[in-house]
Amino acid sequence: MSSLQRRQLSQLLAVWRLKSRVEVSLWPAATHHCRTLCSTTTQPGDPIEVHRRKLFLWFSHLPQEEKQFGGYFSPETMHVDPLILERKTEDRAGLHCSPLQTQGPSTPSITVEQLFDPAASCCEGRGLNVLLYGAVGTGKSTMVRKLVLDWCRGTTLTQFKLLVPFSCEDLGQLAKASSLRDLVSRKYLHLRKHPLLSGEGEQAKDVLFLFNGMEKMKLDFRIGASELCSDPNEPLPPGVLVVNLLRKYLLPEASVVVTTRLSALDRIPQKYVSRYAQICGFNDPDRQRAYFTSRLLQQTGETARNHEAQALIELLYLNLQRESQLGAACFLPSYCWLTCATLHFLHFTDTQAPIRTLTGIYTSFLRLNFGGEVLGSKTGTNVQLQENHSSLMLFVVRTLGKLAFDCVTYKRTSFSEKELEQWIGGETKTDEELRQLTMFRTDVLDFFLAPCLDSRKHLPKGDGENDEQRYVFAVPAMQEYLAALYVVLGENKSALEKLTRQVSVAIGQASEEVSAVVNIFSKFIPLRIFAVFNLLKLFPKLYNKISGYNKGSIARTMASEMFRTEDSQNEDVLDQVEQSLLGVHGPQLQQYSEGQPFELYPIFMGGLLHYENRVLLQQLGCSIQSTTVVQITRVLRKYLVREMSKPQPPEELMDLLVLLYEFQNPRLTAEVLASIRTIRLTNIRMTSLKCFILSSVLSCTPASYHLDQMDLSSCLLTHDHLQTLRPAFRHVTDLKLCDNPLLESGARTLLEALPENQSLTHLSLMHTGLGDAGALELADRLQKHAGLQELNVAYNNIGDNAALALVDACREHPSIHTLHLYLNPLSNVGKQSLYVRGVPESQGGSGRRVRVLASVTEGSDLSEDWHPILSVIRENASSWDRERVEQQLKVFLRDLEWGRQQQQSLWKRLHFRRVEKGVRQTLRMLEKDKLPPARK
Repeated sequence: MSSLQRRQLSQLLAVWRLKSRVEVSLWPAATHHCRTLCSTTTQPGDPIEVHRRKLFLWFSHLPQEEKQFGGYFSPETMHVDPLILERKTEDRAGLHCSPLQTQGPSTPSITVEQLFDPAASCCEGRGLNVLLYGAVGTGKSTMVRKLVLDWCRGTTLTQFKLLVPFSCEDLGQLAKASSLRDLVSRKYLHLRKHPLLSGEGEQAKDVLFLFNGMEKMKLDFRIGASELCSDPNEPLPPGVLVVNLLRKYLLPEASVVVTTRLSALDRIPQKYVSRYAQICGFNDPDRQRAYFTSRLLQQTGETARNHEAQALIELLYLNLQRESQLGAACFLPSYCWLTCATLHFLHFTDTQAPIRTLTGIYTSFLRLNFGGEVLGSKTGTNVQLQENHSSLMLFVVRTLGKLAFDCVTYKRTSFSEKELEQWIGGETKTDEELRQLTMFRTDVLDFFLAPCLDSRKHLPKGDGENDEQRYVFAVPAMQEYLAALYVVLGENKSALEKLTRQVSVAIGQASEEVSAVVNIFSKFIPLRIFAVFNLLKLFPKLYNKISGYNKGSIARTMASEMFRTEDSQNEDVLDQVEQSLLGVHGPQLQQYSEGQPFELYPIFMGGLLHYENRVLLQQLGCSIQSTTVVQITRVLRKYLVREMSKPQPPEELMDLLVLLYEFQNPRLTAEVLASIRTIRLTNIRMTSLKCFILSSVLSCTPASYHLDQMDLSSCLLTHDHLQTLRPAFRHVTDLKLCDNPLLESGARTLLEALPENQSLTHLSLMHTGLGDAGALELADRLQKHAGLQELNVAYNNIGDNAALALVDACREHPSIHTLHLYLNPLSNVGKQSLYVRGVPESQGGSGRRVRVLASVTEGSDLSEDWHPILSVIRENASSWDRERVEQQLKVFLRDLEWGRQQQQSLWKRLHFRRVEKGVRQTLRMLEKDKLPPARK
């Protein structure tokens, strides 16, 4: 061997070793199980053991969508067995179990292993054919994955030495004929020429074939369409091989399990099916709770997060037990997944994880359930549907999306069976369209729609007498998502747009032929008529102009729906999403209201324009072109800038931030925020997610951008939230964090974050539970905040010594001129000392005075700031501790009375009386729980 060959060989070996290490690192969850499987065999090179190891690795791989949960679990820890019922031949196509069935089913639930009980075999020497079927979302694919993994571990179906799974979607794409053995070895090379597949003797009785998604193959059991074959080495189309396996003509001793949807149930003749079993999902709240527990409790191991997850599970369980609409939706495991993914998004935000959006969750959810699904052509025919008509998801958009759009337009959440028939049935013309519609109704309709549990709650007043069954979307947000997708895809075209589109496509497909025809006709047709032909050539431009107007109307719709004045008193949209999952605890709100708000609708429209969502939708057969995004964005920017120049209620402003976050367009975000100088989110219940959204949106702005004020008062902020908000604090001049339980830890976190802000001048930490420790922490770190001018630490349970230390720190600070310390338990001596410390000594010092606002008096004189102090108390007393505020007001009265007695001037005494009257009025109003704004 030459030196060059040796060098090339060594390089190849190095690459192979590196690739092996990478492959091992990609499967950390499976490493332990692989070692266990390897250790149980005495022959590591045995093809069956190699097959077990490789199958385990392949089926342990989780879809990309599962990374929403942080990747803390493996398939075996998150699986909950759905209800499986054996069906007799005559009732195999019966209805599902009741979604909210309180009693057990009449037929006992069985396991897949029980379906292959040898005693159930009708003929000696023949394997069983088991047909597992269920609607979309009942858990067929998940159960198949669990079945394969359990066989690999040796915990189920141990009577079979070999399990050979196939995807019917893959088999349906194979056009080349091949033998059964070649088909197996093509996917599982290690099983090439294995004796169990030779067909000799009865060795095949130890083999189980699994065909997942049979509806994606064209199986034809007619002898004239699929010839008989008993030789595993004879090349035939894949569909013919599957037919002969089910006929028991090819490897009759082997057993076969087939999974399929309801609509394809009759594609296999009854005589070829040994047992039918229906996967019925989760028919009771206990199975649903087990699923939620397996998902939401698989966190990082932090005690606080596990406590929060446990609390969420309890709230979910309460909502399910009361037979809520959510319980009906979670009958399908897919909706349990969507519920968990949404709650994980709302409550377990991880700033280190990839960006997740609500629109992305719903898009991923649809990709998990409908990726690659098509409305195929009729069995036994060669009719090929056009690509834009074959996507099942596109069919959903054009039917259910149209229904959702109509209901959102007219502010409705439910519809009758007659209305459903009108929207879904439409006008069908051909047998193929009727067949597609039947398939859609059987497999998909119940996935999106559910009977309304209490129709009267969704009807306007006066319509409750009609007992007609009404339907709703299984999850309310899905109605708004499909409506948004219907609009963004441009499906709500006018008749003129549809006409110009058809002409445009026709001319684009045959431009050369049209030109030739025009040239010929120009020699025989009068000039005026010939001008019509030239006009036809301009139709593509005309269509682009009309479609551009349509995209502008989409943007205007988004903006108008975002800033509806009647929605301004609603809770922010994230809280609404949470309440739809966890229920409303306490007094029940009225279910129906005129002008039902659909605030997720415009947010979903913005999120669907994001590139990652468009990629996922492209895989579903729903294309949103980049030119469409550009045109919508251009118009939307103008509307958002105009609307945001007006003051917005905190809830509406939070929704706008969510829209910008879902959009994931930094340039648009920066241009919209350029028109905003104040962010007031007072009384918004800030969560980790909302804090992350605020920080993410503000991070899109340039370094020169500054907010005049950010008011996050009464937002239930904690020190963990402040850590998430660090990027947002860089842009603020006046920061208000009043009435939040920050405590000492929050003060420390805040002070660590603020040095990055060079523009902060006013900081208000009133009523944040700082205490003496927090005040001393502030005193130690004030020098790091050189631009600060005013500090408010009123109502923080700060004593004399800590207050004095804070005043001394403010005097040494280069720019602080005002310190608020009122409503703190300060003694009279302490107050007097504070005022003395606030005035610079005649000798030395900086010569700068610090105004200390500790009471409405300063010794024997009135404080010049008595009015701002009383105004703050009046504005906040309704949310503060009443007893504490009343006590402080009585202290003010004693201070005023003592100061008035020390005055010789009648004018000053009258002034004291005036202030005293205002304090007494405030105290009386507080006792009566009636506090109007303070008069100036």
